Amino acid sequence: MPLPKIDDWRELSDEEISEQILATKKELFELRLQKATRQLEKPHLVRHAKHKLAQLMLLESQRTAAAKEK
Repeated sequence: MPLPKIDDWRELSDEEISEQILATKKELFELRLQKATRQLEKPHLVRHAKHKLAQLMLLESQRTAAAKEK
């Protein structure tokens, strides 16, 4: 499974990005919990979740910066 591309997220609205950020944070928490209890079978999913979260947060900050400039 390849890492998600940022172009996949650019089409989302601001509300959808915020929802995705919250969902990804919850997913990352669950993955970390599984890792701590040694129940995580696919450790690469942690990296994917972090990457996805970084992309979404970047988009959110870019959009807020663009909105402030207008």
